[in-house]
Amino acid sequence: MKFSTQDLDWAVAAAVISGETRDTLVAALEKRYEHRPSLSFTNVLYYLGGLIVIAAMTLYVGRAWGDLGGGGHLAVALVYAAVYLLAGSALWRRGHRIPGGILVTAAVCMTPMAVYGAQEMSGLWIFEHPGAYRDFYHWIKGGWAVMEIATMAAGLLALRFYRFPFITLPIAFCAWFMSMDLASILYGPDFSWEQRRIVSLWFGLVMLAASYAVDRRTREDYAFWGYFFGMCAFWGGLTFTDSDSELGKFVYCLINLGLMGVSVLLQRRVFIIFGAMGVAGYLSHLAQDVFQSTLGFSFALSGLGLLVIAAGLLYHRHQKRIETWLVNRLPHALRKTLPQYRS
Repeated sequence: MKFSTQDLDWAVAAAVISGETRDTLVAALEKRYEHRPSLSFTNVLYYLGGLIVIAAMTLYVGRAWGDLGGGGHLAVALVYAAVYLLAGSALWRRGHRIPGGILVTAAVCMTPMAVYGAQEMSGLWIFEHPGAYRDFYHWIKGGWAVMEIATMAAGLLALRFYRFPFITLPIAFCAWFMSMDLASILYGPDFSWEQRRIVSLWFGLVMLAASYAVDRRTREDYAFWGYFFGMCAFWGGLTFTDSDSELGKFVYCLINLGLMGVSVLLQRRVFIIFGAMGVAGYLSHLAQDVFQSTLGFSFALSGLGLLVIAAGLLYHRHQKRIETWLVNRLPHALRKTLPQYRS
Protein backbone atom coordinates (compact mmCIF):
# COMPACT_ATOMS: atom_id res chain seq x y z
CA MET A 1 0.00 0.00 0.00
CA LYS A 2 1.32 3.43 -0.96
CA PHE A 3 0.63 6.75 0.74
CA SER A 4 0.70 10.27 -0.62
CA THR A 5 0.92 13.71 0.94
CA GLN A 6 -2.84 13.99 0.41
CA ASP A 7 -3.30 11.00 2.72
CA LEU A 8 -1.20 12.73 5.35
CA ASP A 9 -3.25 15.90 4.90
CA TRP A 10 -6.37 13.83 5.50
CA ALA A 11 -4.79 12.37 8.64
CA VAL A 12 -4.13 15.89 9.92
CA ALA A 13 -7.70 16.99 9.14
CA ALA A 14 -9.04 13.90 10.90
CA ALA A 15 -6.86 14.67 13.94
CA VAL A 16 -5.01 11.37 13.55
CA ILE A 17 -1.65 13.16 13.52
CA SER A 18 -0.64 16.76 14.12
CA GLY A 19 0.42 19.17 11.41
CA GLU A 20 3.90 19.31 12.91
CA THR A 21 4.20 15.53 12.77
CA ARG A 22 3.04 15.59 9.16
CA ASP A 23 5.69 18.14 8.15
CA THR A 24 8.44 16.30 10.02
CA LEU A 25 7.46 12.99 8.42
CA VAL A 26 7.33 14.45 4.90
CA ALA A 27 10.74 16.10 5.32
CA ALA A 28 12.28 12.87 6.62
CA LEU A 29 10.81 10.78 3.79
CA GLU A 30 11.91 13.28 1.14
CA LYS A 31 15.44 13.12 2.47
CA ARG A 32 15.39 9.33 2.59
CA TYR A 33 14.14 8.90 -0.95
CA GLU A 34 15.74 11.93 -2.61
CA HIS A 35 17.93 9.71 -4.81
CA ARG A 36 15.25 7.17 -5.67
CA PRO A 37 14.10 7.44 -9.31
CA SER A 38 10.63 8.90 -9.73
CA LEU A 39 8.52 10.00 -12.67
CA SER A 40 9.44 13.66 -12.45
CA PHE A 41 10.14 15.74 -15.55
CA THR A 42 13.78 16.11 -14.50
CA ASN A 43 14.27 12.36 -14.18
CA VAL A 44 12.51 11.77 -17.49
CA LEU A 45 15.04 14.08 -19.14
CA TYR A 46 17.91 12.29 -17.37
CA TYR A 47 16.83 8.84 -18.54
CA LEU A 48 15.82 9.99 -22.02
CA GLY A 49 19.21 11.60 -22.55
CA GLY A 50 20.96 8.55 -21.17
CA LEU A 51 19.06 6.17 -23.43
CA ILE A 52 19.84 8.35 -26.45
CA VAL A 53 23.54 8.31 -25.55
CA ILE A 54 23.53 4.54 -25.07
CA ALA A 55 21.56 3.87 -28.26
CA ALA A 56 23.84 6.12 -30.33
CA MET A 57 26.85 3.92 -29.57
CA THR A 58 25.06 0.57 -29.59
CA LEU A 59 21.85 0.12 -31.55
CA TYR A 60 22.41 2.90 -34.09
CA VAL A 61 25.94 2.08 -35.20
CA GLY A 62 25.87 2.25 -39.01
CA ARG A 63 27.86 0.75 -41.84
CA ALA A 64 30.45 3.53 -41.75
CA TRP A 65 31.80 2.08 -38.51
CA GLY A 66 33.20 -0.85 -40.45
CA ASP A 67 35.85 1.47 -41.90
CA LEU A 68 37.30 2.19 -38.44
CA GLY A 69 38.80 -1.24 -38.01
CA GLY A 70 39.54 -2.89 -34.69
CA GLY A 71 41.80 -0.11 -33.48
CA GLY A 72 39.20 2.53 -34.25
CA HIS A 73 36.48 0.65 -32.40
CA LEU A 74 38.74 0.18 -29.39
CA ALA A 75 39.87 3.81 -29.31
CA VAL A 76 36.36 5.24 -29.66
CA ALA A 77 35.01 2.90 -26.99
CA LEU A 78 37.76 3.68 -24.49
CA VAL A 79 37.55 7.44 -25.01
CA TYR A 80 33.78 7.55 -24.67
CA ALA A 81 33.80 5.17 -21.71
CA ALA A 82 36.40 7.34 -19.96
CA VAL A 83 34.41 10.53 -20.63
CA TYR A 84 31.16 8.97 -19.41
CA LEU A 85 32.84 7.48 -16.35
CA LEU A 86 34.64 10.67 -15.35
CA ALA A 87 31.54 12.81 -15.85
CA GLY A 88 29.35 10.30 -14.05
CA SER A 89 31.77 10.04 -11.13
CA ALA A 90 31.94 13.82 -10.80
CA LEU A 91 28.15 14.11 -10.72
CA TRP A 92 27.92 11.19 -8.30
CA ARG A 93 30.32 12.82 -5.85
CA ARG A 94 28.33 16.06 -6.02
CA GLY A 95 25.19 14.24 -4.97
CA HIS A 96 23.60 13.99 -8.44
CA ARG A 97 23.22 10.23 -8.23
CA ILE A 98 20.69 9.71 -11.01
CA PRO A 99 22.48 11.51 -13.90
CA GLY A 100 25.80 10.27 -12.55
CA GLY A 101 24.59 6.67 -12.40
CA ILE A 102 23.14 6.90 -15.90
CA LEU A 103 26.48 8.07 -17.30
CA VAL A 104 28.28 5.25 -15.48
CA THR A 105 25.79 2.86 -17.11
CA ALA A 106 26.62 4.41 -20.49
CA ALA A 107 30.30 3.73 -19.79
CA VAL A 108 29.49 0.07 -19.10
CA CYS A 109 27.58 -0.09 -22.39
CA MET A 110 30.79 0.78 -24.27
CA THR A 111 32.31 -2.55 -23.20
CA PRO A 112 31.07 -4.62 -26.19
CA MET A 113 32.63 -2.18 -28.66
CA ALA A 114 35.91 -2.10 -26.74
CA VAL A 115 36.14 -5.89 -26.55
CA TYR A 116 35.18 -6.24 -30.21
CA GLY A 117 37.91 -3.78 -31.18
CA ALA A 118 40.51 -5.61 -29.08
CA GLN A 119 39.56 -8.97 -30.59
CA GLU A 120 39.53 -7.54 -34.10
CA MET A 121 43.01 -6.09 -33.60
CA SER A 122 44.47 -9.25 -32.09
CA GLY A 123 42.54 -11.75 -34.17
CA LEU A 124 41.72 -13.70 -31.00
CA TRP A 125 38.19 -14.99 -31.51
CA ILE A 126 37.52 -17.77 -29.03
CA PHE A 127 34.53 -19.21 -30.86
CA GLU A 128 34.16 -17.62 -34.30
CA HIS A 129 34.44 -14.28 -36.03
CA PRO A 130 30.89 -12.94 -35.71
CA GLY A 131 31.10 -10.32 -38.45
CA ALA A 132 30.74 -6.54 -38.27
CA TYR A 133 30.15 -4.91 -34.89
CA ARG A 134 26.86 -3.41 -36.05
CA ASP A 135 25.49 -6.97 -36.31
CA PHE A 136 25.91 -7.56 -32.57
CA TYR A 137 22.30 -6.58 -31.95
CA HIS A 138 20.89 -8.37 -34.98
CA TRP A 139 22.43 -11.82 -35.42
CA ILE A 140 22.81 -14.81 -33.10
CA LYS A 141 26.42 -15.98 -33.11
CA GLY A 142 28.70 -17.58 -30.55
CA GLY A 143 31.44 -15.08 -31.34
CA TRP A 144 29.59 -12.39 -29.39
CA ALA A 145 29.86 -14.34 -26.12
CA VAL A 146 33.14 -12.78 -24.95
CA MET A 147 31.68 -9.29 -25.46
CA GLU A 148 28.61 -10.24 -23.44
CA ILE A 149 30.60 -11.80 -20.60
CA ALA A 150 32.90 -8.78 -20.46
CA THR A 151 29.93 -6.40 -20.33
CA MET A 152 28.36 -8.32 -17.47
CA ALA A 153 31.69 -8.28 -15.62
CA ALA A 154 32.08 -4.53 -16.22
CA GLY A 155 28.55 -3.95 -14.94
CA LEU A 156 29.18 -5.94 -11.77
CA LEU A 157 32.41 -4.04 -11.22
CA ALA A 158 30.58 -0.73 -11.67
CA LEU A 159 27.96 -1.82 -9.13
CA ARG A 160 30.76 -2.43 -6.67
CA PHE A 161 31.52 1.30 -6.65
CA TYR A 162 28.22 2.85 -7.74
CA ARG A 163 25.12 1.41 -6.10
CA PHE A 164 22.72 2.36 -8.87
CA PRO A 165 20.06 -0.16 -10.02
CA PHE A 166 20.01 1.07 -13.64
CA ILE A 167 23.48 -0.44 -14.10
CA THR A 168 21.81 -3.85 -13.99
CA LEU A 169 20.19 -3.04 -17.37
CA PRO A 170 23.26 -3.84 -19.53
CA ILE A 171 24.05 -6.82 -17.28
CA ALA A 172 20.61 -8.37 -17.72
CA PHE A 173 20.43 -7.37 -21.38
CA CYS A 174 23.70 -9.12 -22.21
CA ALA A 175 22.65 -12.15 -20.18
CA TRP A 176 19.50 -12.31 -22.32
CA PHE A 177 21.59 -12.05 -25.49
CA MET A 178 23.85 -14.79 -24.19
CA SER A 179 20.82 -17.04 -23.74
CA MET A 180 20.43 -16.85 -27.53
CA ASP A 181 24.10 -16.96 -28.51
CA LEU A 182 24.71 -19.90 -26.19
CA ALA A 183 22.78 -22.16 -28.56
CA SER A 184 25.34 -21.45 -31.27
CA ILE A 185 28.18 -22.31 -28.87
CA LEU A 186 26.63 -25.54 -27.61
CA TYR A 187 25.22 -26.87 -30.88
CA GLY A 188 27.34 -25.16 -33.52
CA PRO A 189 26.36 -22.57 -36.14
CA ASP A 190 23.70 -24.88 -37.61
CA PHE A 191 21.64 -25.03 -34.42
CA SER A 192 17.91 -25.58 -34.75
CA TRP A 193 15.12 -23.41 -33.40
CA GLU A 194 14.21 -26.21 -31.00
CA GLN A 195 17.73 -26.17 -29.55
CA ARG A 196 17.64 -22.40 -29.24
CA ARG A 197 14.26 -22.63 -27.53
CA ILE A 198 15.52 -25.11 -24.94
CA VAL A 199 18.61 -23.04 -24.14
CA SER A 200 16.53 -19.86 -23.89
CA LEU A 201 13.99 -21.47 -21.57
CA TRP A 202 16.54 -22.87 -19.12
CA PHE A 203 18.77 -19.81 -19.24
CA GLY A 204 15.72 -17.68 -18.51
CA LEU A 205 14.96 -19.81 -15.46
CA VAL A 206 18.51 -19.27 -14.22
CA MET A 207 18.14 -15.51 -14.67
CA LEU A 208 14.84 -15.53 -12.80
CA ALA A 209 16.38 -17.55 -9.97
CA ALA A 210 19.31 -15.13 -9.73
CA SER A 211 16.94 -12.16 -9.68
CA TYR A 212 14.86 -13.84 -7.00
CA ALA A 213 18.00 -14.36 -4.93
CA VAL A 214 18.80 -10.62 -4.87
CA ASP A 215 15.20 -9.36 -4.74
CA ARG A 216 14.60 -6.95 -1.83
CA ARG A 217 17.88 -7.66 -0.14
CA THR A 218 18.62 -3.96 -0.54
CA ARG A 219 16.46 -0.87 -0.26
CA GLU A 220 16.79 -0.18 -3.99
CA ASP A 221 15.50 -2.52 -6.67
CA TYR A 222 18.34 -4.44 -8.31
CA ALA A 223 16.14 -7.31 -9.50
CA PHE A 224 13.81 -5.54 -11.95
CA TRP A 225 15.87 -5.89 -15.14
CA GLY A 226 16.88 -9.44 -14.29
CA TYR A 227 13.23 -10.40 -13.89
CA PHE A 228 12.29 -8.63 -17.12
CA PHE A 229 14.94 -10.13 -19.39
CA GLY A 230 14.72 -13.46 -17.57
CA MET A 231 11.03 -13.55 -18.44
CA CYS A 232 11.85 -12.60 -22.04
CA ALA A 233 14.14 -15.62 -22.30
CA PHE A 234 11.96 -18.08 -20.36
CA TRP A 235 8.60 -17.04 -21.78
CA GLY A 236 10.01 -16.86 -25.30
CA GLY A 237 11.36 -20.40 -25.02
CA LEU A 238 8.07 -21.58 -23.53
CA THR A 239 5.87 -19.86 -26.10
CA PHE A 240 7.75 -21.19 -29.11
CA THR A 241 7.34 -24.78 -27.98
CA ASP A 242 6.13 -26.71 -31.01
CA SER A 243 3.22 -28.72 -29.65
CA ASP A 244 0.53 -30.21 -31.87
CA SER A 245 -1.54 -31.55 -28.98
CA GLU A 246 -4.33 -29.62 -27.34
CA LEU A 247 -3.15 -30.96 -23.99
CA GLY A 248 0.25 -29.35 -24.49
CA LYS A 249 -1.36 -26.02 -25.36
CA PHE A 250 -3.62 -26.29 -22.31
CA VAL A 251 -0.59 -26.94 -20.09
CA TYR A 252 0.99 -23.83 -21.63
CA CYS A 253 -2.08 -21.86 -20.55
CA LEU A 254 -1.85 -23.30 -17.03
CA ILE A 255 1.82 -22.32 -16.78
CA ASN A 256 0.93 -18.76 -17.76
CA LEU A 257 -1.84 -18.72 -15.17
CA GLY A 258 0.79 -19.87 -12.70
CA LEU A 259 2.99 -16.94 -13.69
CA MET A 260 0.12 -14.63 -12.86
CA GLY A 261 -0.09 -16.27 -9.44
CA VAL A 262 3.66 -15.84 -8.96
CA SER A 263 3.20 -12.11 -9.59
CA VAL A 264 1.01 -11.98 -6.48
CA LEU A 265 3.50 -13.89 -4.33
CA LEU A 266 6.53 -11.90 -5.48
CA GLN A 267 4.63 -8.63 -6.02
CA ARG A 268 6.17 -8.27 -9.49
CA ARG A 269 3.99 -7.04 -12.35
CA VAL A 270 6.29 -8.45 -15.03
CA PHE A 271 5.00 -11.97 -14.34
CA ILE A 272 1.36 -11.01 -14.73
CA ILE A 273 2.11 -9.16 -17.99
CA PHE A 274 3.79 -12.14 -19.63
CA GLY A 275 1.27 -14.54 -18.10
CA ALA A 276 -1.64 -12.51 -19.44
CA MET A 277 -0.08 -12.48 -22.92
CA GLY A 278 0.26 -16.26 -22.77
CA VAL A 279 -3.35 -16.78 -21.68
CA ALA A 280 -4.54 -14.37 -24.38
CA GLY A 281 -2.54 -16.33 -26.94
CA TYR A 282 -4.15 -19.58 -25.84
CA LEU A 283 -7.63 -18.08 -26.02
CA SER A 284 -6.81 -16.78 -29.49
CA HIS A 285 -5.82 -20.32 -30.49
CA LEU A 286 -9.15 -21.64 -29.21
CA ALA A 287 -11.08 -18.97 -31.10
CA GLN A 288 -9.17 -19.29 -34.38
CA ASP A 289 -8.43 -23.01 -34.55
CA VAL A 290 -10.60 -25.05 -32.20
CA PHE A 291 -13.97 -23.30 -31.99
CA GLN A 292 -13.84 -21.35 -35.23
CA SER A 293 -17.18 -22.72 -36.39
CA THR A 294 -18.87 -22.66 -32.99
CA LEU A 295 -21.21 -19.71 -32.56
CA GLY A 296 -21.54 -20.11 -28.82
CA PHE A 297 -17.80 -19.79 -28.16
CA SER A 298 -17.83 -16.01 -28.51
CA PHE A 299 -20.67 -15.75 -26.01
CA ALA A 300 -18.93 -18.12 -23.63
CA LEU A 301 -15.67 -16.21 -23.94
CA SER A 302 -17.36 -12.87 -23.28
CA GLY A 303 -18.97 -14.42 -20.21
CA LEU A 304 -15.57 -15.61 -19.06
CA GLY A 305 -14.24 -12.08 -19.50
CA LEU A 306 -17.01 -10.71 -17.29
CA LEU A 307 -16.19 -13.31 -14.65
CA VAL A 308 -12.54 -12.27 -14.75
CA ILE A 309 -13.55 -8.62 -14.26
CA ALA A 310 -15.75 -9.67 -11.33
CA ALA A 311 -12.82 -11.63 -9.90
CA GLY A 312 -10.68 -8.52 -10.25
CA LEU A 313 -13.22 -6.46 -8.31
CA LEU A 314 -13.40 -9.15 -5.64
CA TYR A 315 -9.62 -9.32 -5.41
CA HIS A 316 -9.35 -5.54 -5.15
CA ARG A 317 -11.86 -5.50 -2.31
CA HIS A 318 -10.21 -8.34 -0.38
CA GLN A 319 -6.65 -8.08 -1.68
CA LYS A 320 -4.91 -8.15 1.68
CA ARG A 321 -6.99 -11.05 2.96
CA ILE A 322 -6.51 -13.11 -0.22
CA GLU A 323 -2.76 -12.53 -0.32
CA THR A 324 -2.46 -13.36 3.38
CA TRP A 325 -4.47 -16.56 2.89
CA LEU A 326 -2.36 -17.54 -0.11
CA VAL A 327 0.94 -16.89 1.67
CA ASN A 328 -0.22 -18.74 4.79
CA ARG A 329 -0.89 -21.84 2.70
CA LEU A 330 2.82 -22.02 1.88
CA PRO A 331 5.20 -24.03 4.08
CA HIS A 332 6.89 -21.83 6.67
CA ALA A 333 10.36 -22.47 5.24
CA LEU A 334 9.21 -21.45 1.76
CA ARG A 335 7.32 -18.42 3.06
CA LYS A 336 10.47 -17.07 4.69
CA THR A 337 12.23 -17.07 1.30
CA LEU A 338 9.70 -14.70 -0.29
CA PRO A 339 11.36 -11.33 -0.93
CA GLN A 340 8.83 -9.33 1.11
CA TYR A 341 9.39 -11.53 4.18
CA ARG A 342 13.17 -11.52 4.15
CA SER A 343 14.72 -10.04 7.24
